[in-house]
Amino acid sequence: MPALIEDYALVGDGHTAALISRDGSVDWLCWPRFDSGACFAALLGTEQNGRWLIAPVSTGSGESDTPVKITRRYRGETLILETDIETAEGAVTVIDFMPPGNGWSELVRIVVGRRGTVRMKMELVLRFDYGFSIPWVSRLKNDSGIKAIVGPDTAVLRTPVELRGENMHTVAEFTVSAGERVPFSLAYSPSHLRIPPARDPHTALARTENHWLEWSARSTVEGKYAGPIRRSLITLKALAYEPTGGIVAAPTTSLPEQLGGTRNWDYRYCWLRDATITLLAMMRGGYFDEARAWRSWLARVMAGSPEQLQIMYGIAGERRLPEFEVEWLPGYQGAKPVRIGNNAAGQLQLDVYGEVMNALHLARVGGLQQDDTAWNVQREMLDHLETIWQQPDEGIWETRGGRQHFTFSKVMAWVAFDRAIKSAEKFDLAGPLDHWREIRAQIHAEVCEKSWNPTLNAFTQVYGGDELDASVLLLPQVGFLPPSDPRVIGTVAATEKYLMRDGFVMRYRTTEFDDGLPPGEGTFLACSFWMVDNLALQGRVAEAEAMYERLLALANDVGLLAEEYDPAAKRLVGNFPQAFSHVALVHTGFNLMKHEQEIAKAAGQPSHNGAAHDEPSSSTPSQNEPSQNASAHNGTVADKLDPAATPDSGTATSPVP
Repeated sequence: MPALIEDYALVGDGHTAALISRDGSVDWLCWPRFDSGACFAALLGTEQNGRWLIAPVSTGSGESDTPVKITRRYRGETLILETDIETAEGAVTVIDFMPPGNGWSELVRIVVGRRGTVRMKMELVLRFDYGFSIPWVSRLKNDSGIKAIVGPDTAVLRTPVELRGENMHTVAEFTVSAGERVPFSLAYSPSHLRIPPARDPHTALARTENHWLEWSARSTVEGKYAGPIRRSLITLKALAYEPTGGIVAAPTTSLPEQLGGTRNWDYRYCWLRDATITLLAMMRGGYFDEARAWRSWLARVMAGSPEQLQIMYGIAGERRLPEFEVEWLPGYQGAKPVRIGNNAAGQLQLDVYGEVMNALHLARVGGLQQDDTAWNVQREMLDHLETIWQQPDEGIWETRGGRQHFTFSKVMAWVAFDRAIKSAEKFDLAGPLDHWREIRAQIHAEVCEKSWNPTLNAFTQVYGGDELDASVLLLPQVGFLPPSDPRVIGTVAATEKYLMRDGFVMRYRTTEFDDGLPPGEGTFLACSFWMVDNLALQGRVAEAEAMYERLLALANDVGLLAEEYDPAAKRLVGNFPQAFSHVALVHTGFNLMKHEQEIAKAAGQPSHNGAAHDEPSSSTPSQNEPSQNASAHNGTVADKLDPAATPDSGTATSPVP
C-alpha cells in the first residue's frame, strides 16, 4: 500500500519530478516529462506497478523487531532531500536529488554512513507506461549496473553494489559504515538513442546544490513568513517545465480529493489560471526570469484564433489532452478511477480571460519588456469575450453538471476589461476605451443585481442562487469591490457560517450543489488562504495570522501541501504537491507581512518583520500593481502598488443598482 500523501517528498530536475516516501520508496516518477507515462506508479497501485526502495534490512522475525527512527529535510534552500535513518546498529543518511541541466534526466541516491554499520537493501521495480510494461533487463559492461528497455524507453542503473535479478525485480543488499558513501544513479533515455554516459554522483550532487543555492539567493523575500514562502517558491520552480516555461498544476494524477472517492483528476498540465497566479508569485519573490519564460509560453499557446483559447494546455502547448481511465491501476488506496488526460481542456471558463489579462497587465507594470503582438492578441481576446461573457460556463471549479452563470466567472470577465483599460491608460496602448468602460460597467451592474442574495446577505455561487462559493471571497482581492463594502463583509460572514469546516474553507457544499459528481471532498487550502486575506483586509489581523499559522501547520515535514485537507481523517488529500495551494500560501504570506508593516508604520514603529520591499497585496490576480521601476531594483517589486479600482462609473465602488 502506498504511503500517506503527506509522507511524500519531491525532487525534480525541471523536466519531471519524483515522489519519495518517508520509508525510502520512490513511488512516482514519469519519464521523460511530467506528463509522460510513469515508470514508478506504486503511488496509484502496489509495488508491482513500479517503485525504487532503499531502506534498512529488517532483523528478527518481524519488521517491528528493528526500531527505526526516520527524520528528513531539504538541504538548505535546495531541492536535495536528506533522510536520516537511525537503527540499533548505526545511522545513515540517504541523499536524493535530480541534477538539473543534465542533457538527460537522472535520479541519484547516495547512502552515507554516519555511525556504526547499517545493513541496507535496494529493490528496483521498473514498470513503464503507468505500471503496465515490464522491461527487458541486461547487465552493463564491466558489471557496473543494468539496462532496462521496453518499447520507446530505456533506464540505466549504475552502482558499485552487486545487483541480482529476483522475481522480475532487481535487488541488492549492502552494508554502510561510518564515513562510507554508496551511490546509485538511475538515468533515462529514449531507447533509440545511446544510453546516458556515466557521471560521478558526488560531482552531480555538488553541481545540483550550487544550482539551487544560486537560484534561491535571487529571492527578495524577507520577514516573518519568509521561510515557508521561500520553500513554496522552490516547490513552484520544481513544477516548471524548463524547456518551455510551462508550469504544471501538480506532478501527479488521480490522488483523490476524498479518500476512496472518484474525484480523481490528472493535474500534470498547465492551467492558465494556476500558471498565471504562479507568475505573480514569482514576480513578488523577485524571480522575473521565470515570469518572462511563462509569458513566452503563454504567447505561444495563445497564438491562433481567440475563439480557441483553452483553460489548459500540455506543457509544450499541446491542445488535445484526451481523458481515459487506466484499468490496471487500482488507484491510491483504492480510489478509482485512475485518469490520464483531462477533458476539462474543452470547457468554457470565462474567468481565464480575466486571469490572463491581469497577468499580462502586471507583467508590463512589473518591468517586463512590452510586446506589441501580445497587446494585439489581448484586443482580439476582448473582442471575443464581449460576445460570450453573458453565456453560462463550467466555472473555476470545472464542474461537470452543466453550464451555469457563475458569479466568479462574470467578475473575472469584468477584470479582463478593467485590466485592459488600465494597461491602455498606463502604457498609452491603442484601444476603444470608452466602449470597454461601458462593458465593464454593464458586467459590474449585472453581477451586483443577479448574484446578490439579500436573504443570505452574500454574493452566491451562481446568478439567482442560494448556495455559496468560496471563489467570491476574491471580489475584494481583484478590485471588484472594496473590502469595507457591506456586501463583501456580509459574504465573508456567510462563508464563515456555511462553508467553514473545522477552521478551514470548502469550495462549496457538494451535498447541495450538483456538480455532476458524487458529493464529498476535503476543505480547499487555497480557499482557506483567501479567507485569511479577507480577515486581514477587514482589520481582523490577529484572526488572520492565527488561521495562516494553522494552514502552515498542515504542510508536511518538508513544507509541502496537497490541494485539500480532510479535517475528519486529518489527512492531506488531492494531487501533491499542488501549485494552487503553494501560490496561495505565498501571496497570503506577503499580504500579512505587508499588513504588519502598515500597522507598525501607523504606530510610528520600525517594522522588522515585513518583506524587504513593499509588495503586491493580492492573493490571486491583484487589484494592485507593481511599480514600473521594478526592473531597476534588481528585479524586485519595490514600490507601493496602486489600487486596481478607481471611483468611477461601473468600478469597484459602484452602489448596488
